[in-house]
Amino acid sequence: MKQKIRDRFRLVGEEPAGAARTPGGGDADLSIEELDQQVRAYRRKMRLRTVIGIAVAVLFAVGIFLFINLQTYSSVRILDVYPAQDAGNSSYREFASGVLKYSRDGIALLDRRGDEVWNQSYQMQNPMVHVFGDSAVVADKDGNSMIVVDRDGLKGEIETTMPIEKAVVSSQGIVAAVLSGDGEPQIVCFDAAGNTLARIDTAMKGNGYPLDLSLSKDGELLLVSFMTVESGRTVTHICYYDFGEGGNAGENYEVLSETYEDMVAPAVFFMDGKTSAVVGHDRLLLYKGGETPALSSEIPLGKEIRSVCHSSSYIGLVLKNEGEPGYELCLYNKRGDKVMSEKFTGDYSNMKICGMQVILYDGAQCTVFGRTGIHKFEGEMESPILEMFPVFGVNKYIVMNADGMEVVRFVK
Repeated sequence: MKQKIRDRFRLVGEEPAGAARTPGGGDADLSIEELDQQVRAYRRKMRLRTVIGIAVAVLFAVGIFLFINLQTYSSVRILDVYPAQDAGNSSYREFASGVLKYSRDGIALLDRRGDEVWNQSYQMQNPMVHVFGDSAVVADKDGNSMIVVDRDGLKGEIETTMPIEKAVVSSQGIVAAVLSGDGEPQIVCFDAAGNTLARIDTAMKGNGYPLDLSLSKDGELLLVSFMTVESGRTVTHICYYDFGEGGNAGENYEVLSETYEDMVAPAVFFMDGKTSAVVGHDRLLLYKGGETPALSSEIPLGKEIRSVCHSSSYIGLVLKNEGEPGYELCLYNKRGDKVMSEKFTGDYSNMKICGMQVILYDGAQCTVFGRTGIHKFEGEMESPILEMFPVFGVNKYIVMNADGMEVVRFVK
């Protein structure tokens, strides 16, 4: 073993076998301590080389990442095309791991290669879709029919006795619908099979007309924004209804009611099991709590709201600039902190949050911002965009248009 160590480190002072020694010249062999020092020095050298190699690789990867992500792209390269029949007569919505394609005649789930996973036929004059998690409801606006679907297909069908104004779904497949008639509108909750679970008497307290509503993930909590006029002033009533153990049918299931004068709240939604939001025309309200929500943040906006979107983590608002052209894109987290503010020009009728990106599009025009405010893309597609969302890969997106599905990549 000692000989092997000497050979590896090319130790000096060794003499060929059989060589004579000079009397009094001493032993030329290194001591064990000196051998250990050389072994440790060699190992330190190897570790240093490894650390330097890793550091260079990390710096190279960071450089590539920054080069890709810290610039604005203006063109796209089409990577794949998956044509679809009647694509131009259909609407699309990102859902589960694919895309919902729906029209007056039915709905289908497409995978990310444009192939049908399942389809369900129906007849609706004006289908509208609401998605929450793994469930979606398709309702015939001003009609009397709804269907509930999930990633596996049809969950149930619902028929109403009054025209449908608006319908939302929970992740569990519970549906809440605003039904209009000759008198006051009604809010009715159904299970996926069409059974009535609860009915909200909107005339009981005279809260006004329901502008928007949202169900919690489990379908037990309902949030409604009502608008009315009192003494010539616009008044908004924000009401929560609990259909679980904390609710009381005799009290109309109501667990919270708050009044805001001189405010209109056209959008309400749940972000998670304990966070819900109310978007007023001049402020953002955040409520915390499951069975008994309470106001946690009130954020004045000071600008006119043009668009609203949300995810489970962020709320996105497009605000009209004052005194200058263009708009401000703002992102708020669930605590009410503004985490991003960027100015941009152009009018976009569609906005959505996909993970750490905000996508805005209108016709063939599109702009994309990253969560940190990086302007990733501003440009034009070859055809009007019907739906768009990112997929795995560097700057890769699925774009739905009148020809079907395209997989594109942002390029300079």
